[in-house]
Amino acid sequence: MKTAGIIGGIGPESTVDYYRAIVQAYRKRNPDGSYPSILINSIDLKAIVELITAGDLARLTDHLVGEMRKLSNAGADFGLLAANTPHIVFDDIQRRSPMPLISIVQATCEAARALQLKRLGLLGTRFTMQGRFYPDVFQQEGIALVTPQPDEQAYVHDKYMNELVLGIFLPETRERLLAILDRMRAQGVILAGTELPLLLRNAPSSGLPLLDTARIHVDAVVGRLLS
Repeated sequence: MKTAGIIGGIGPESTVDYYRAIVQAYRKRNPDGSYPSILINSIDLKAIVELITAGDLARLTDHLVGEMRKLSNAGADFGLLAANTPHIVFDDIQRRSPMPLISIVQATCEAARALQLKRLGLLGTRFTMQGRFYPDVFQQEGIALVTPQPDEQAYVHDKYMNELVLGIFLPETRERLLAILDRMRAQGVILAGTELPLLLRNAPSSGLPLLDTARIHVDAVVGRLLS
C-alpha cells in the first residue's frame, strides 16, 4: 500500500476536511473495507504567512522542503501541500523534494480542461489572487483567469485570514462572496483556498460551476494511492 504524506495545518480546518475526504473517497473507490495509509505533518500557519508576507520565498521553500523530508523519512511515498497559497513555491519545492508531489494547481487545471472551461474566476488569499502560479499553469491550456476588483480582493483576503482559517463561517460572509462570484463574469470559479469550500460547498447555487480545489486534490491523491 502506498502512503500519502500531507503537509497540513495551513490551515487546520481544511486539513481535517482533507483527511476525512481522502478516507471517504478511498473507501468508495476501494470497497474492500481497507483504509488509506496517510501521514500528516501539521505545521505552523503563522510562520508560513509571515514568510509569504515578507516575500521571503527562499526561506519559505527551505522550510517546506524540510517538512517534506520529515514525511519522506517517516515513510511517505508521495507528498502534497493541503493548501493553495504555499504553491507559490511549488516548483522549487518539487525540484528539491525527496519524493514526488501532487500539485493542487495542476490537478485543478486538468479538471477545468475536462469541463472545457476557458474563462474562470480565481478566488483565494491575496497571495493566490495576485500571484502567477495559477495563471502560469492555466495559460498553457488556453484558460484565462480573472480575479475580483482590488477592494473585493482585500475583503476576501481579510475574511479568509481572520475568519475562515480560524474556523469561523458566517452567513453574511457567504452572501458577500457569492455576490463577488456573480460579478466576475466567468464560466466558473476556482475556489483556490481550501477553506472556501467549507463556507461555500452547501451554498445556494449561483449557476456557476465551482471548482473545489480541495476535493479535486483529494481525487488526485486517492488515484495515486490506488495506482
